[in-house]
Amino acid sequence: MDMEEKWNRVLKETKIIRHRLPFLSSSDLTELSYIFLGESLVNPGDTVVREGKILVDKPMIVLPKHFPQFQDFDLDDELGVNEDFFRSFLLIRGIRFPSLKYKHEVSTVDVFENDVDEAVSHFGNLLERKEDIETGLVVGPTDAWQFSVLLYINMLMQSSVERNINDLFDDFRRRLS
Repeated sequence: MDMEEKWNRVLKETKIIRHRLPFLSSSDLTELSYIFLGESLVNPGDTVVREGKILVDKPMIVLPKHFPQFQDFDLDDELGVNEDFFRSFLLIRGIRFPSLKYKHEVSTVDVFENDVDEAVSHFGNLLERKEDIETGLVVGPTDAWQFSVLLYINMLMQSSVERNINDLFDDFRRRLS
């Protein structure tokens, strides 16, 4: 399956079940924890559970507009593309990320021995019991989890824009006072 087919499948099948409540920081490192659930390609009826986090930070050098840096997303190994191709692929499709560093850190990859619907219920209840408002719950195709997780991050960024702009203005006003 080529990248275009995977992308189209991700757009149809990715669901954000639960999203992070706190807004993203416009000035500091933001940790975006997630639980990704996808149907197992090896054992039909089971669910692959990928728990991890994305660290979003400003790069140390000024980058051109819409030149994000994606680190440790296994693009070469799992999708067979390099970072430049991946960045161009997203940009051509209208998906723009701010010029920040996006570093992926996987903490666990496991199998839940039941279908995706049961896994959604299980992990949703688990997050609710723990009163975890910082971890997102995302469902999508296992063989293109990177796209699903990046769509989730993009949605979080869009929902944080107004708040981030207000924070920047408040900071500017404080500095003038």
